[in-house]
Amino acid sequence: MVNLTFPDGSVREYDAGTTGVDIAAGISKSLAKKAVAMKLDGVLSDLADPIKSDASIEIVTRTDDVALELIRHDAAHVMAEAVQELFPGTQVTIGPVIKDGFYYDFARNEPFTTEDLEAIEKKMAEIIARNKPFTKEVWSRDVAKKHFSDKGEGYKVELVEAIPADQDLKIYRQGEWLDLCRGPHMTSTGHIGTAFKLMKVAGAYWRGDSNNAMLSRIYGTAWASDKDLKEHLHRLEEAEKRDHRKLGREMDLFHFQEEAPGSVFWHDKGWTLFQSLIAYMRRRQRDWGYKEVNSPDMMEKSLWETSGHWEKFGENMFTTQTPDERVYCCKPMNCPGHVQIFKNGLKSYRDLPLKIAEFGKVHRYEPSGALHGMMRVRHFTQDDAHIFSSEDQITEVCVDMHQQIMSIYRDFGFHDIRVKFSDRPEKRVGSDAVWDAAEAALKHAIDAAGQEWTLNPGEGAFYGPKLEYVLRDAIGRDWQCGTVQVDLNLPGRLGAFYIDTEGNKVNPVMIHRALFGSLERFCGILIEHYAGHFPLWLAPLQVVVATITSDADEYAQEVRDLLTAAGLNVDLDLRNEKINYKVREHSLAKVPALLVCGKKEAEERTVSIRRLGSKHQTSMSLEEAISSLVDEAVAPDLRREMEAAKGQAAE
Repeated sequence: MVNLTFPDGSVREYDAGTTGVDIAAGISKSLAKKAVAMKLDGVLSDLADPIKSDASIEIVTRTDDVALELIRHDAAHVMAEAVQELFPGTQVTIGPVIKDGFYYDFARNEPFTTEDLEAIEKKMAEIIARNKPFTKEVWSRDVAKKHFSDKGEGYKVELVEAIPADQDLKIYRQGEWLDLCRGPHMTSTGHIGTAFKLMKVAGAYWRGDSNNAMLSRIYGTAWASDKDLKEHLHRLEEAEKRDHRKLGREMDLFHFQEEAPGSVFWHDKGWTLFQSLIAYMRRRQRDWGYKEVNSPDMMEKSLWETSGHWEKFGENMFTTQTPDERVYCCKPMNCPGHVQIFKNGLKSYRDLPLKIAEFGKVHRYEPSGALHGMMRVRHFTQDDAHIFSSEDQITEVCVDMHQQIMSIYRDFGFHDIRVKFSDRPEKRVGSDAVWDAAEAALKHAIDAAGQEWTLNPGEGAFYGPKLEYVLRDAIGRDWQCGTVQVDLNLPGRLGAFYIDTEGNKVNPVMIHRALFGSLERFCGILIEHYAGHFPLWLAPLQVVVATITSDADEYAQEVRDLLTAAGLNVDLDLRNEKINYKVREHSLAKVPALLVCGKKEAEERTVSIRRLGSKHQTSMSLEEAISSLVDEAVAPDLRREMEAAKGQAAE
């Protein structure tokens, strides 16, 4: 007999070998009809698996969130069957579930084209409608190798040979078609439903090795409902419109080129945006008591070996050797340099917490295939800071930092923010006792801040646990940006200490902190979040003054000069073009405000204001327009200061 514990806490006794199918049927006919899998001790399993020992159990239905992965897994198998029905002789290789969908790699003489996808989708729908059951068999390696070899499936033979001898070799059937697979699967193909779509074809090397054969990969997406699929496709459409690389060209912000892969060529407008982020962060950090520093871009390899970075990141670091045979590394991080600054001069407990910040350029070799606009680059700027503190200051420092981080993201228009706690990775420095202390301190701090968090196991930095701040943008995508890391290892490795109240030398705690993270990446996120429609305070070009006729040129120049003197970023458009042409062009460039000046406006000293995204114009006096725009262009942190000052004056 086996004892099974259900989600409500009840425990029931069953015969050993009872399956999930039997249990669901014993609970109710409706559950048996809806059930597609089960969880045993938290692990997804086939509903038909015999249960041989005591366990917690949860019956999974198709509408459960966890079933989405099964829907996609089953859809991948159905796609593979459809391909082999339509294109005999095609070899099936590997087909995993990925974020938002799945893919399968196929080997055939002629790669697939986008025109093939419609036929494959149609065939998939036929297979799903057959509603054939998924059934699992365990084969011997010899039988499996012979089966796939006889079918000309050489890649499957290679996969069979790679499975460890102590693991079962599982075969899943869906009707007559079968494949090698770890599982699990739902009970039948019919549960996949109709909410799927094949998205694109691409080339992919077998096992990701460029020395191997090129395969043809088909990507697909699958969802629990047609509504979910429609929403996903809409998000993709929106994401394409918002792509920062596309908008970067249209807004003349930056470009990339092959001579400097993974590096941004900033144009003047883009650099204005970049510098506005730095100016904002400088103001906030000044108010929070940070001292801004700058550490060398290149330091000797021995320092990185001592810190542990070389062992962890050496293959991703840019190095150079000088004629005197000294090896230097371009810094991938700022923290070892900040420790050197802390060590320069004797520090005591009275100096703590000591907060130092740097807008430091870091360099990391990312594979060419991983580069993606400003979201994944090789050279980027971090708004990096390190707080050196005592252990009893960790909670206070981290609570303050959490509140600061949340206020920053709100200022930039992000209000849905998730926090992940990442604990010790497998490859790390420091003893378990030190890690226990660091993890406990950081958990205590985030709990003290009243912030909910989820666990991100094994994803901490190699020197300490971290908090990851995930921003949800305007179209529902998540971006991991800020991090806070409690480090009880690095200061000691690099010989940093302070004198405590008893006159003893003590290694400080080093709290690593980045709020934007990579400024380049944060710029890209902002561009996509706002679709280029920046609020006026953030827009790199805030106003364009455009003329209707040359009669207004002199007046338009005066308007531009007055706006510029008031602190706004302004361009002047005196071209001999129709005003509608100018409006379209500046709208494409996402200029927030267009001030139109004609003969009438010049005579009356007014302007007609057209805002980005609106077809309407508002006429107002020049003085009123300048006052309104200047007020709108005040950054959120400065506005709070102004309002606080007004409040104090009123008292």
